[in-house]
Amino acid sequence: ASYAASAVGYLTGRPGVCLVVSGPGLIHALGGMANANINCWPLIVIGGSSERNQETMGAFQEFPQAVRISIYGRPGACYVDVPAEFVTFQVNGNSINYKECCLPPPVSMAESSAVCLAVSVIRSAKQPLLVIGKGAAYAHAEGSIRKLVEQCKLPFLPTPMGKGVVPDNHLNCVGAARSRALQLADVIVLFGARLNWILHFGLPPRYQPDVKFIQIDICAEELGNNVKPAVTLLGDINAVTKQELASKTSLPMNYYTVFYHVQEQLPKDCFVVSEGANTMDIGRTVLQNYLPRHRLDAGTFGTMGVGLGFAIAAALVAKDRSPGQRVVCVEGDSAFGFSGMEMETICRYNLPIIVLVVNNNGIYQGVDADTWKKMVEFQDAATVAPPMCLLPNSHYEQVMTAFGGKGYFVQTPEELQKSLKQALEDTANPSLINILIEPQSTRKAQDFHWLTRSNM
Repeated sequence: ASYAASAVGYLTGRPGVCLVVSGPGLIHALGGMANANINCWPLIVIGGSSERNQETMGAFQEFPQAVRISIYGRPGACYVDVPAEFVTFQVNGNSINYKECCLPPPVSMAESSAVCLAVSVIRSAKQPLLVIGKGAAYAHAEGSIRKLVEQCKLPFLPTPMGKGVVPDNHLNCVGAARSRALQLADVIVLFGARLNWILHFGLPPRYQPDVKFIQIDICAEELGNNVKPAVTLLGDINAVTKQELASKTSLPMNYYTVFYHVQEQLPKDCFVVSEGANTMDIGRTVLQNYLPRHRLDAGTFGTMGVGLGFAIAAALVAKDRSPGQRVVCVEGDSAFGFSGMEMETICRYNLPIIVLVVNNNGIYQGVDADTWKKMVEFQDAATVAPPMCLLPNSHYEQVMTAFGGKGYFVQTPEELQKSLKQALEDTANPSLINILIEPQSTRKAQDFHWLTRSNM
């Protein structure tokens, strides 16, 4: 009965109640109470006891007796002691006043500075891994954690009772390669999971000696157990995950964030034209095609300047074959510079092409506006700026509007979603969406340099 009541507490978030007789009844319930305490499941055990005048005299089984102890903070078991005379009291049923036992537990959030630090550590990781524990399941964090997994393309490993928070058949689940995932990760984020025996205490050889742990837990005593974490986030798992999501979207986007939101809205029958350095390389793997002969990029020769010409050709072919079919041209800012004046051609013939300029202020990488300003202040930018840097925050969308098309300048995922939706709905006009991303954003680390070693 005690085990069953504790499971009710886990599944519902409200404590299950186990009523037992005194003596052996309570003794046999202790196993379930201990299990509930270790699992952090709310449970109330009610049992008989001796007379109240025997309290502090070595009376029978004293234990915490407040219902809210079982559900506030880290949940657990508590014991309500019913003195013998209470069991035999006679009361008038009409005089009983029913009340809520306590308010819902408060939702605590992590320090904002710690959240920003955690996001920074995750973004710099080469092999990040999320470990989803039963604390995440209890916190009903499935929606926010799944959004984090999918938006940031993060692999995850569920603990036995964290399974299902994100479905086991999700493409990012690495449960089938559990040992290897733990051993190779350089940053591990623990969502309500403890580094106990189930996770090998977080120690080598099951983990890299220099692995960075980010711990998210409702219980302060759990933070820093067995390892020295890089970041600790004390708070409700669901609330803290939402904080992380908000922090990620407030920072400059990277290529993967941009392509995630673009891919969500692209029509399956659209032509995708891709040109650029990282823009094309990353777009090849992230932006999906579902029909043959609907993908055009720099191809075998790696020619720059082909993108807008390809887009014009695709728009003319689509116009003849399938009116209304969209052409989306995804350009890096440097690639756009090779043939940007084709905006005039696109507008002259009123071709409903959507041009996306993924703008990182440079070729492969650039610098932000503040860094550029400092370089100019101290010395002539032409002599100190890296040769692959472009002028920060250039308004390429104004090239489109200069010829009568629609231009959008976006810096956040929300702005990108809104502008792309408007561009897709506007089948009568060409559009250009200028998407600012993190200047130092790049592709994920490769095991080898594909270009210089391609002939080996």
